Amino acid sequence: MNALTVLAPPADQFGAPTPEELFNLPPIIPGVEWFTKPVLLALLSAVFVIGICWAAFANPKVVPRGVQNVVEYGYMFVRDQVARPFLGKDADRWMGLLVTLFFMVLVWNLMGVVPILQFPVASHIAFPAVLALSIYVLKVYLGMKHQGAWGYFKNMMFPPGLPKPIYLLLSPIEFLSNLIIAPFTHAVRLFANMFAGHMLLAFFSMVGFWFLFEKLSPLGAPIGVVGVVMTIILTGFEMFIQFLQAFLFAMLAAMYIGGSLHAEH
Repeated sequence: MNALTVLAPPADQFGAPTPEELFNLPPIIPGVEWFTKPVLLALLSAVFVIGICWAAFANPKVVPRGVQNVVEYGYMFVRDQVARPFLGKDADRWMGLLVTLFFMVLVWNLMGVVPILQFPVASHIAFPAVLALSIYVLKVYLGMKHQGAWGYFKNMMFPPGLPKPIYLLLSPIEFLSNLIIAPFTHAVRLFANMFAGHMLLAFFSMVGFWFLFEKLSPLGAPIGVVGVVMTIILTGFEMFIQFLQAFLFAMLAAMYIGGSLHAEH
Protein backbone atom coordinates (compact mmCIF):
# COMPACT_ATOMS: atom_id res chain seq x y z
CA MET A 1 0.00 0.00 0.00
CA ASN A 2 1.68 3.23 -1.13
CA ALA A 3 1.77 6.52 0.73
CA LEU A 4 -0.87 8.17 -1.44
CA THR A 5 -3.32 5.36 -0.75
CA VAL A 6 -2.72 5.68 3.00
CA LEU A 7 -3.09 9.47 2.95
CA ALA A 8 -6.08 9.60 0.64
CA PRO A 9 -9.34 9.77 2.56
CA PRO A 10 -12.37 7.68 1.67
CA ALA A 11 -14.40 9.06 -1.21
CA ASP A 12 -17.32 10.02 1.03
CA GLN A 13 -14.99 12.00 3.35
CA PHE A 14 -12.87 13.62 0.68
CA GLY A 15 -15.72 15.78 -0.50
CA ALA A 16 -14.59 15.69 -4.15
CA PRO A 17 -17.51 16.78 -6.31
CA THR A 18 -18.97 14.25 -8.69
CA PRO A 19 -19.75 15.20 -12.31
CA GLU A 20 -23.41 15.33 -11.26
CA GLU A 21 -22.61 17.87 -8.54
CA LEU A 22 -20.31 19.91 -10.78
CA PHE A 23 -22.59 20.25 -13.79
CA ASN A 24 -26.17 19.53 -12.70
CA LEU A 25 -26.67 22.69 -10.69
CA PRO A 26 -29.84 23.58 -8.76
CA PRO A 27 -32.05 26.48 -9.85
CA ILE A 28 -31.09 29.89 -8.50
CA ILE A 29 -34.73 30.81 -7.91
CA PRO A 30 -36.72 28.01 -6.26
CA GLY A 31 -39.43 26.77 -8.60
CA VAL A 32 -37.83 28.25 -11.74
CA GLU A 33 -36.09 25.08 -12.88
CA TRP A 34 -34.52 26.51 -16.04
CA PHE A 35 -32.81 29.45 -14.32
CA THR A 36 -29.56 27.82 -13.19
CA LYS A 37 -26.02 29.14 -12.81
CA PRO A 38 -25.04 28.34 -16.45
CA VAL A 39 -28.09 30.27 -17.71
CA LEU A 40 -27.23 33.24 -15.50
CA LEU A 41 -23.60 33.20 -16.67
CA ALA A 42 -24.73 32.97 -20.30
CA LEU A 43 -26.90 36.05 -19.81
CA LEU A 44 -24.07 37.89 -18.05
CA SER A 45 -21.73 36.93 -20.90
CA ALA A 46 -24.13 38.42 -23.45
CA VAL A 47 -24.43 41.63 -21.42
CA PHE A 48 -20.65 41.79 -21.04
CA VAL A 49 -19.96 41.33 -24.76
CA ILE A 50 -22.59 43.92 -25.71
CA GLY A 51 -21.28 46.30 -23.06
CA ILE A 52 -17.63 46.04 -24.02
CA CYS A 53 -18.41 46.48 -27.73
CA TRP A 54 -20.62 49.46 -26.93
CA ALA A 55 -17.88 50.98 -24.78
CA ALA A 56 -15.36 50.43 -27.57
CA PHE A 57 -17.35 51.78 -30.54
CA ALA A 58 -20.13 54.03 -29.22
CA ASN A 59 -17.75 56.97 -29.59
CA PRO A 60 -14.74 55.64 -31.53
CA LYS A 61 -11.51 57.59 -31.73
CA VAL A 62 -9.25 57.92 -34.74
CA VAL A 63 -6.38 56.74 -32.54
CA PRO A 64 -7.88 53.89 -30.49
CA ARG A 65 -7.21 53.78 -26.78
CA GLY A 66 -8.23 51.61 -23.85
CA VAL A 67 -11.22 49.34 -24.49
CA GLN A 68 -11.45 50.38 -28.14
CA ASN A 69 -7.84 49.35 -28.67
CA VAL A 70 -8.40 45.91 -27.11
CA VAL A 71 -11.61 45.20 -29.03
CA GLU A 72 -10.08 46.36 -32.30
CA TYR A 73 -7.24 43.88 -31.81
CA GLY A 74 -9.85 41.17 -31.34
CA TYR A 75 -11.72 42.35 -34.43
CA MET A 76 -8.58 42.31 -36.56
CA PHE A 77 -7.64 38.87 -35.27
CA VAL A 78 -11.03 37.45 -36.32
CA ARG A 79 -10.90 39.28 -39.65
CA ASP A 80 -7.38 38.17 -40.59
CA GLN A 81 -7.28 34.68 -39.05
CA VAL A 82 -10.90 33.54 -39.35
CA ALA A 83 -12.95 35.48 -41.91
CA ARG A 84 -10.60 36.30 -44.79
CA PRO A 85 -8.98 32.84 -45.16
CA PHE A 86 -12.39 31.19 -45.65
CA LEU A 87 -14.66 33.94 -46.95
CA GLY A 88 -12.32 36.06 -49.07
CA LYS A 89 -14.14 39.06 -50.54
CA ASP A 90 -17.26 38.20 -48.50
CA ALA A 91 -15.42 38.46 -45.20
CA ASP A 92 -16.61 41.94 -44.24
CA ARG A 93 -20.28 40.98 -44.69
CA TRP A 94 -19.97 38.25 -42.05
CA MET A 95 -17.68 39.96 -39.55
CA GLY A 96 -20.54 40.89 -37.22
CA LEU A 97 -21.56 37.26 -36.80
CA LEU A 98 -18.03 35.88 -36.53
CA VAL A 99 -16.81 38.51 -34.05
CA THR A 100 -19.91 37.90 -31.92
CA LEU A 101 -19.35 34.13 -31.99
CA PHE A 102 -15.68 34.46 -31.09
CA PHE A 103 -16.16 36.88 -28.20
CA MET A 104 -19.26 35.12 -26.87
CA VAL A 105 -17.63 31.68 -26.80
CA LEU A 106 -14.43 33.15 -25.37
CA VAL A 107 -16.29 34.83 -22.50
CA TRP A 108 -18.35 31.66 -21.93
CA ASN A 109 -15.13 29.70 -21.59
CA LEU A 110 -13.29 32.24 -19.43
CA MET A 111 -16.13 32.11 -16.92
CA GLY A 112 -14.51 28.86 -15.82
CA VAL A 113 -11.45 30.61 -14.37
CA VAL A 114 -13.07 33.77 -13.02
CA PRO A 115 -13.07 33.64 -9.20
CA ILE A 116 -16.48 33.01 -7.60
CA LEU A 117 -18.14 32.38 -11.00
CA GLN A 118 -15.86 29.46 -11.90
CA PHE A 119 -18.07 27.67 -14.40
CA PRO A 120 -17.46 27.45 -18.17
CA VAL A 121 -20.85 27.94 -19.82
CA ALA A 122 -19.89 25.76 -22.80
CA SER A 123 -19.40 22.75 -20.50
CA HIS A 124 -23.19 22.37 -20.70
CA ILE A 125 -23.82 20.79 -24.11
CA ALA A 126 -27.04 22.78 -24.68
CA PHE A 127 -25.18 26.08 -25.16
CA PRO A 128 -22.65 25.05 -27.86
CA ALA A 129 -25.38 22.87 -29.43
CA VAL A 130 -27.64 25.90 -29.95
CA LEU A 131 -24.82 27.88 -31.58
CA ALA A 132 -23.77 24.93 -33.76
CA LEU A 133 -27.38 24.31 -34.81
CA SER A 134 -27.78 27.98 -35.74
CA ILE A 135 -24.68 27.82 -37.93
CA TYR A 136 -25.91 24.55 -39.45
CA VAL A 137 -29.28 26.08 -40.42
CA LEU A 138 -27.51 29.13 -41.84
CA LYS A 139 -25.09 26.91 -43.77
CA VAL A 140 -27.87 24.89 -45.44
CA TYR A 141 -29.94 28.02 -46.15
CA LEU A 142 -27.03 29.86 -47.78
CA GLY A 143 -26.04 26.79 -49.78
CA MET A 144 -29.51 26.37 -51.22
CA LYS A 145 -29.89 30.10 -51.82
CA HIS A 146 -26.59 30.59 -53.67
CA GLN A 147 -26.25 27.23 -55.39
CA GLY A 148 -29.86 26.11 -55.68
CA ALA A 149 -31.27 23.16 -53.75
CA TRP A 150 -30.14 20.54 -56.26
CA GLY A 151 -26.86 22.31 -56.97
CA TYR A 152 -25.97 22.50 -53.27
CA PHE A 153 -26.44 18.80 -52.62
CA LYS A 154 -24.94 17.87 -55.98
CA ASN A 155 -21.77 19.88 -55.34
CA MET A 156 -21.55 18.44 -51.85
CA MET A 157 -22.10 14.78 -52.68
CA PHE A 158 -20.79 14.55 -56.25
CA PRO A 159 -17.59 16.58 -56.58
CA PRO A 160 -16.61 16.78 -60.25
CA GLY A 161 -13.67 15.01 -61.84
CA LEU A 162 -14.00 11.60 -60.19
CA PRO A 163 -14.84 8.23 -61.80
CA LYS A 164 -18.55 7.49 -61.42
CA PRO A 165 -18.11 4.23 -59.42
CA ILE A 166 -16.29 6.24 -56.73
CA TYR A 167 -19.49 8.17 -56.03
CA LEU A 168 -21.15 5.00 -54.70
CA LEU A 169 -18.76 5.16 -51.77
CA LEU A 170 -18.00 8.87 -51.64
CA SER A 171 -21.51 10.35 -51.79
CA PRO A 172 -22.88 8.77 -48.57
CA ILE A 173 -19.65 9.70 -46.78
CA GLU A 174 -19.89 13.31 -47.94
CA PHE A 175 -23.55 13.48 -46.94
CA LEU A 176 -22.86 12.13 -43.46
CA SER A 177 -19.76 14.25 -43.03
CA ASN A 178 -21.32 17.55 -44.06
CA LEU A 179 -24.87 17.29 -42.77
CA ILE A 180 -24.63 15.08 -39.69
CA ILE A 181 -21.08 14.67 -38.37
CA ALA A 182 -19.92 18.26 -38.99
CA PRO A 183 -22.59 20.04 -36.88
CA PHE A 184 -22.30 17.34 -34.19
CA THR A 185 -18.53 17.72 -33.85
CA HIS A 186 -18.84 21.52 -34.05
CA ALA A 187 -20.74 21.48 -30.76
CA VAL A 188 -19.12 18.48 -29.06
CA ARG A 189 -15.52 19.65 -29.60
CA LEU A 190 -16.18 22.83 -27.61
CA PHE A 191 -18.29 21.07 -24.98
CA ALA A 192 -15.86 18.18 -24.39
CA ASN A 193 -12.83 20.44 -23.92
CA MET A 194 -14.62 22.71 -21.46
CA PHE A 195 -16.13 19.75 -19.58
CA ALA A 196 -12.80 17.95 -19.21
CA GLY A 197 -10.91 21.12 -18.24
CA HIS A 198 -13.44 22.00 -15.54
CA MET A 199 -13.24 18.47 -14.11
CA LEU A 200 -9.43 18.58 -13.91
CA LEU A 201 -9.34 21.99 -12.26
CA ALA A 202 -11.98 20.93 -9.75
CA PHE A 203 -10.07 17.76 -8.88
CA PHE A 204 -6.65 19.32 -8.31
CA SER A 205 -8.04 22.33 -6.45
CA MET A 206 -9.92 19.94 -4.16
CA VAL A 207 -6.73 17.94 -3.56
CA GLY A 208 -4.88 21.12 -2.56
CA PHE A 209 -7.71 22.31 -0.33
CA TRP A 210 -8.10 18.95 1.44
CA PHE A 211 -4.44 18.28 2.23
CA LEU A 212 -3.48 21.89 3.08
CA PHE A 213 -6.59 23.14 4.89
CA GLU A 214 -9.03 20.36 5.77
CA LYS A 215 -6.53 17.68 6.92
CA LEU A 216 -3.13 19.35 7.14
CA SER A 217 -0.39 16.91 8.14
CA PRO A 218 3.38 16.55 7.54
CA LEU A 219 2.83 13.71 5.08
CA GLY A 220 -0.19 15.24 3.35
CA ALA A 221 1.18 18.76 2.92
CA PRO A 222 3.45 17.87 -0.07
CA ILE A 223 0.45 16.32 -1.84
CA GLY A 224 -1.52 19.48 -1.15
CA VAL A 225 1.28 21.60 -2.59
CA VAL A 226 1.28 19.43 -5.72
CA GLY A 227 -2.48 19.96 -5.99
CA VAL A 228 -2.10 23.74 -5.74
CA VAL A 229 0.80 23.86 -8.24
CA MET A 230 -1.12 21.66 -10.69
CA THR A 231 -4.18 23.87 -10.31
CA ILE A 232 -2.12 26.96 -11.17
CA ILE A 233 -0.45 25.27 -14.15
CA LEU A 234 -3.71 23.82 -15.45
CA THR A 235 -5.46 27.18 -15.06
CA GLY A 236 -2.92 28.78 -17.38
CA PHE A 237 -3.19 25.88 -19.81
CA GLU A 238 -6.98 25.95 -19.60
CA MET A 239 -7.04 29.65 -20.51
CA PHE A 240 -5.04 28.83 -23.64
CA ILE A 241 -7.48 26.03 -24.51
CA GLN A 242 -10.41 28.36 -23.88
CA PHE A 243 -9.02 30.88 -26.35
CA LEU A 244 -8.18 28.13 -28.85
CA GLN A 245 -11.67 26.63 -28.71
CA ALA A 246 -13.28 30.04 -29.28
CA PHE A 247 -11.01 30.51 -32.30
CA LEU A 248 -11.80 27.03 -33.67
CA PHE A 249 -15.54 27.46 -33.21
CA ALA A 250 -15.54 30.76 -35.12
CA MET A 251 -13.16 29.36 -37.75
CA LEU A 252 -15.40 26.35 -38.45
CA ALA A 253 -18.41 28.65 -38.70
CA ALA A 254 -16.55 30.74 -41.30
CA MET A 255 -15.54 27.58 -43.18
CA TYR A 256 -19.12 26.29 -43.30
CA ILE A 257 -20.49 29.65 -44.44
CA GLY A 258 -17.78 29.97 -47.09
CA GLY A 259 -18.50 26.47 -48.40
CA SER A 260 -22.17 27.35 -48.79
CA LEU A 261 -21.55 30.66 -50.53
CA HIS A 262 -19.22 29.14 -53.11
CA ALA A 263 -19.36 25.64 -54.54
CA GLU A 264 -16.15 23.67 -54.20
CA HIS A 265 -14.51 22.69 -57.46
